[in-house]
Amino acid sequence: QVQLMESGGGSVQAGGSLTLSCSVTGGSIGTGCMAWFRQAPGKEREGVATADSTAGVRYQTSVKGRFTISRDGASKTLTLQMNNLKPEDTAMYYCAASVNVWCLWNAGTFDSWGRGTQVTVSS
Repeated sequence: QVQLMESGGGSVQAGGSLTLSCSVTGGSIGTGCMAWFRQAPGKEREGVATADSTAGVRYQTSVKGRFTISRDGASKTLTLQMNNLKPEDTAMYYCAASVNVWCLWNAGTFDSWGRGTQVTVSS
């Protein structure tokens, strides 16, 4: 069973940067999709960025140009570089992995989840 563990969350002021990392243990993601989701209090979990095994990436509109997702060639690490952070980016951020090659925004298509790392952005 694949296990995912996030790190790198914290508190920053608006305009600041954070880098989130997700490490994969207990197996390999292989050619499956990897993604970052986030969930703010009282809101549904939403997809932030996805990365497939061919280096194809997609972003939620609100983070385009500010966030960069990347995965290593062995699919053992997933990273999310977040720049120019805004208070509305405040949320618990989750790493997710799917056995599916194609990346979908539906959280239900992801099989493995980390426990999350908190990101708080103050104005």
